[in-house]
Amino acid sequence: MKLNLNSKKARAILHVLFPTKCPVCGTIINYMERFCSECTDKISPYKGNFNVDGANKFFASFEYDDNISPAIILMKEGTCGNADYALGNELADTIINSMPEFTADLIVPVPMHKEDVRERSYNQAELLCRVISERLRIPCNTNLVTKNRVTDKQKTLTKAERAVNLLGAFSVSDKSAVQNKTILIIDDVCTTGATLAEIVKLLKNNGADKVYCACCCKTPEINKTKGSV
Repeated sequence: MKLNLNSKKARAILHVLFPTKCPVCGTIINYMERFCSECTDKISPYKGNFNVDGANKFFASFEYDDNISPAIILMKEGTCGNADYALGNELADTIINSMPEFTADLIVPVPMHKEDVRERSYNQAELLCRVISERLRIPCNTNLVTKNRVTDKQKTLTKAERAVNLLGAFSVSDKSAVQNKTILIIDDVCTTGATLAEIVKLLKNNGADKVYCACCCKTPEINKTKGSV
């Protein structure tokens, strides 16, 4: 029997061995908490109205700033700790509160190329997907969308270069799993939304009925010309 590491029982056991810490500041917190109270007060909820080209709706929990970035960095480059649990549950709450009737057939993560996964050992979007899948009771498929090649970092490119950089970078592994489906795409941070838009287009070109996008954080709109996720 596979143990659900996000369950109350599992987290209580793990807390004894590896005390749960706030993913922003590292303070020890209760095993079912997401952030410490001090960091919770500092984190800025996302209140914008950003749209991803082609998507039916975009969700985000927080403004990306110095108050939340340590949790994102920990999840992307560190040992993850409590970050995926905290950020995944916050994003699930955002979706539920924004659209109580929300439902989908599948949840998929923004994929990483196998070379990048090998270097990091995991895809942080997949970690988020598993948490959100459990909360929303929607199955996740981590292999449905694949990344075919390594691309340049979007933040280093001009707007024109970003568009070319992503052309043909993604593919669908099973078209029958996409047709007439409602799909939720998950990622950690959204800047310009170019990557999300490319995946939305791919899924709809392969027959998806509706595609939603959700990210833990959205960068300020004033920075939308600098880079992309």
